[in-house]
Amino acid sequence: MGHHHPHQRPLLRRSASWRKWRNMALLAASELLAMTLWFSASAVAPQLTAEWHLSTSQQAWLTMSVQLGFVAGALLSAVLNLADRLDSRYLFAASACLGALANAAIAQVEVGVMGALGLRALTGMAMAGVYPPGMKLMASWCKHDRGLGIGLLVGALTLGSAMPHLFNALPLFGEAGMPPWRTVMFASSGLAFVSAAIAACLVEPGPFLGAPAPFNWAFALQALRDPAARLANFGYLGHMWELYAMWAWVPMLLLVSYEQAAWSLQGARLAGFGVIAAGAAGCVLAGLLADRVGRTAIVIVSLVISGSCALVAGWLFASPGLLTVLCLVWGFAVVADSAQFSAAVSEIIDPRYVGTALTVQTSLGFLLTLLTIQVIPPLIESLGWQWVFTVLALGPAFGVWSMLRLRRLPAALRLASGHR
Repeated sequence: MGHHHPHQRPLLRRSASWRKWRNMALLAASELLAMTLWFSASAVAPQLTAEWHLSTSQQAWLTMSVQLGFVAGALLSAVLNLADRLDSRYLFAASACLGALANAAIAQVEVGVMGALGLRALTGMAMAGVYPPGMKLMASWCKHDRGLGIGLLVGALTLGSAMPHLFNALPLFGEAGMPPWRTVMFASSGLAFVSAAIAACLVEPGPFLGAPAPFNWAFALQALRDPAARLANFGYLGHMWELYAMWAWVPMLLLVSYEQAAWSLQGARLAGFGVIAAGAAGCVLAGLLADRVGRTAIVIVSLVISGSCALVAGWLFASPGLLTVLCLVWGFAVVADSAQFSAAVSEIIDPRYVGTALTVQTSLGFLLTLLTIQVIPPLIESLGWQWVFTVLALGPAFGVWSMLRLRRLPAALRLASGHR
């Protein structure tokens, strides 16, 4: 009875392809909406600083508390193998709701600075139930085009992360000058609730989902024991050394540069949004190319471009126009390779534990970002904006070295259907 009429085969193929793309689009949409929570407080740092008299270090903590919460949530999830034992859709939806509530509480309840940082950490913890399960679900729909699939997801994450900067630049969120920060926070929370509804009600898991895994805490370490997976993770660490510090401080660099040149501050906020948002296009293009040309090849090109931008950016501080163009290129390249490290790990590791391996990878990466986000303010004080971003170029250099080593291993042939 299993034989299909020859005319039905293309129809079945078309309907399977439609299901796949519909689910990938829904997943990307829910990731985008949930990730608006990530920088919701960082985007309104100027307003919070004015209202709460924040020091530079407290401004850094607005972003760092989210990273720290994410790391704690991710480590907990990895040790309990949550991403591989629970239905990823419901884990995603519940986490997005928790993040939305924690984020809205900052704007709704008078919590003070410490309370706000605690709620930011809780938001980050919730994001650990959104991002790795989202990647796992995306990987379940993609075999030969996994780089593109995860690239779409990370592109959505990037655009979502940039959205609060856009809210902050739009006049409809307030009169000219400083938009009211509570509106920006509430907007992010509202979008995260929509994201939870999409994940719980509309997204389906794909055909390449590993069977639910038995609990095995030791598997959290396997991602570091396997030489090929370890090099893929090293490359990811080099990339993360640069990424979040760039995202957190380049919008600030643009604001200061525009201000000194007496350019429009709204223009600076829009440029800050554009720089982060440009990465969404970078992720999708790199994903398309990596599946065809080779994973490590595309990663190396991205790292070289973004590392070069890190070396040059500070020197254009006095010319906001040139600085904006360079930062847009930097924003495009800085996150383009991100998804390819995750795709690589998902191709190298035992498929039953892909969720756990991706959670370990992201938690180590985000732990490292705490250092680089924190190191930038004192360097601005001592070195000025010219030199400060050169420190970030160390990460891409280490990443390139790791990728060149990974290319030589036999396991590299498992990447991108044999295109290393």
